[in-house]
Amino acid sequence: MKGDAVNDSSPGPREVLQQMVREQYTTTTQGTSLERPENQYVYKIGIYGWRKRCLYLFVLLLLIILVVNFALTIWILKVMWFSPTGMGHLRVTKDGLRLEGESEFLFPLYAKEIHSRLDSSLLLQSTQNVTVNARNSEGEVTGRLKVGPKMVEVHSQQFQINSKDGRPLFTVDEKEVVVGTDKLRVTGPEGALFEHSVETPLVRADPFQDLRLESPTRSLSMDAPRGVHIKANSGKIEALSQMDIKLHSSDGMLVLDAATVCLPKLVQGTQGHTSSSQRLYEICVCPDGKLYLSAAGVGSTCQENSSVCQKST
Repeated sequence: MKGDAVNDSSPGPREVLQQMVREQYTTTTQGTSLERPENQYVYKIGIYGWRKRCLYLFVLLLLIILVVNFALTIWILKVMWFSPTGMGHLRVTKDGLRLEGESEFLFPLYAKEIHSRLDSSLLLQSTQNVTVNARNSEGEVTGRLKVGPKMVEVHSQQFQINSKDGRPLFTVDEKEVVVGTDKLRVTGPEGALFEHSVETPLVRADPFQDLRLESPTRSLSMDAPRGVHIKANSGKIEALSQMDIKLHSSDGMLVLDAATVCLPKLVQGTQGHTSSSQRLYEICVCPDGKLYLSAAGVGSTCQENSSVCQKST
């Protein structure tokens, strides 16, 4: 139809050809320049601007923390003396733990056995006290040793000290105290004080020292079923008393075995008539050793055949 106008918006052959030419790769000779298309877009890949600066700052901060941690780790290893065998004075061996030198424990220490080196002693030291406890299977304390600044305390049912060969030297329990040594020596300047009775086979002083048995306020008694023997090999024996001294033998006799028997403080009578009112007597001895008193006179009043001596026979 000739009267109808045709409206076709599709590109013509010439425009299609130009578009195809732009999309093709062309080769040019040296010195030839080609114009870039006007509608070319450039896309940038990466982080730019303030994001890039923050990223670099964060990486720098991590690097500083890493260096500080590494330095602190080296410092701790050096200060604590870490080694493949232990830490500081502490060594791990097949027999347990071994401490060299002085060590300080801030909390309780639980160990099965504690011993020192062969060439040194074991020292337990504290500013307050050292306490060693022994417990049973139920956790109850059965024995305690407490070493304080002023006193050493032992809480136990029995305390015993043994010698090297295992012989008990000193034993204490609730009923008695036993000293098992061959000789008990008291070196105090004032001797030993006993509040009750003492049983011992021998009491002896050191050489060239005096032996004194003293009771300041009460009496002193020495009892033995088979006799009491007091002997002074190179000196004398003195018996001093404010009151009477009595020598009594119930079954035997009193023997004064000496070259001279002296009674220096006996009152001597005066010459005159014999009278018992003077209260002066003479000690007479019978042939069998018996002593009796006889009224003193100018001469001796002792008679060998006295009735007192005859009665004794």
